Amino acid sequence: MSKIDPSVDDVVQEENMLAHATLPRGAQWLVGVAALALGGLAVVLGVGIVGAAVIGVLAFLIGYPLWALLVENKRSATDKLVTGLVWTAFAVAVIPLIWLIYTVVSRGAATISPEFLTFSMRSVTGDDQGGLYHALIGTLIVTGIAAVISIPIGIMTAIYLIEYGKGNRLAKGITFLVDVMTGIPSIVAGLFAFALFTLIMGPGTRFGFGGGVALSLLMIPTVVRSTEEMLKLVPDDLREAAYALGVPKWRTITKMVLPTAIGGIVTGVVLSISRVIGETAPLLVASGFNPNLNTNAFDDSPMMTVPVFIYTQLSEATAKGVEYAWGGALVLFILVMVLNLIARIVGTIFAPKTGR
Repeated sequence: MSKIDPSVDDVVQEENMLAHATLPRGAQWLVGVAALALGGLAVVLGVGIVGAAVIGVLAFLIGYPLWALLVENKRSATDKLVTGLVWTAFAVAVIPLIWLIYTVVSRGAATISPEFLTFSMRSVTGDDQGGLYHALIGTLIVTGIAAVISIPIGIMTAIYLIEYGKGNRLAKGITFLVDVMTGIPSIVAGLFAFALFTLIMGPGTRFGFGGGVALSLLMIPTVVRSTEEMLKLVPDDLREAAYALGVPKWRTITKMVLPTAIGGIVTGVVLSISRVIGETAPLLVASGFNPNLNTNAFDDSPMMTVPVFIYTQLSEATAKGVEYAWGGALVLFILVMVLNLIARIVGTIFAPKTGR
C-alpha cells in the first residue's frame, strides 16, 4: 500500500494543478459588446467608420485574451488570441465579398428585363431600348470554343505527365511551361491570338474563333493542373492490380484511373471555364466589339462578349451606359455562379463512393 499511495497523491496533485478558474459563460459576448461600445465611442469622437471598426476589432483581440490570461492561464489566452485572429481573417475575406455581391445585385437588378436579355445594341441611339443578347450569345460561343480546345489538350497532357512521363525530361519541360503559362497576363494571350490570325488572315483580323484561342491559352494550364492533382489522388494499388491481371496501360487509364478521378476532373474543368468567362482584355484584342448579333465564330467580323459589353458601355460615361454595365455585370455574375454550382453538383455526383 505504501508503494501505491505516493502515485495516488501525485494524481491528486496533478488534478489540483490542472484545475483553475474559468471565464464566465458568454465572456466573448461581453467583450464583444464592450469592443462595440468602444467603436461607437470612436465614431462619436469623430473617427471614421473604418477607423472605429479597426479600434473595436483590436479591443476585442486584445481584451478577450488578456482577460483569459488574468483568470485562466497562458495556454487559454493563446488559444483565444489565435481563434480571434482566424475569425478576423475570415471576416476580412467575407465582408468585401458580401459587399461586392450586394453592390452588383442592387445596381444591376433594375436593368434586367426581357428586353435587355433579348435585344442587341444594333442601331441603338440615345434612350432607345437595347440589350446584351448579342454579347451573351458571343460569350457562350467563344467560351465553348475555348472549352473544346482546352479540355482534350489539358486532360491528355495531365495523363501523360502522371501516367507516362514521370521523371523524364520532356515531362519536366512540359510542367515548367505549364507553370509559366499559368502566370502569363491575359492581355498577352489576346495579343498572341491577334498576331497569329493577323499572319494567317491579314491585318486587323478580329473574330470569335480568335477570342476562343486566346481564352484557351489561359484555360489549358488550369485544366492540366486540376487534372494532375486528381490523377495523383488515385491509389497506385488500382493500377498495380490492373497490371497484375494483364490489363494494358491504356485500358487501365480509361477504365480504372479516369472513372475514379472523373468527379474532380469535371469540377476542375468547370471551374477553369468560370475563370476565363469573365476575361476582358484578351477578348477585346482578339474578338473586338460589335453592336450586332454575330453567331458565326469563323466570320471575319468582330464578336461581342459580355465582359467587352460591360467595358464599352462603361466607356460611354452616360447614365444609360452605366446602368447597362451593371446589368451586364449581374448577368456575368449569374453565369459564373451557375457554373460553380454545376461544378459542385457534378463533383458530388461523380465523387468515389466510400461506403460511409
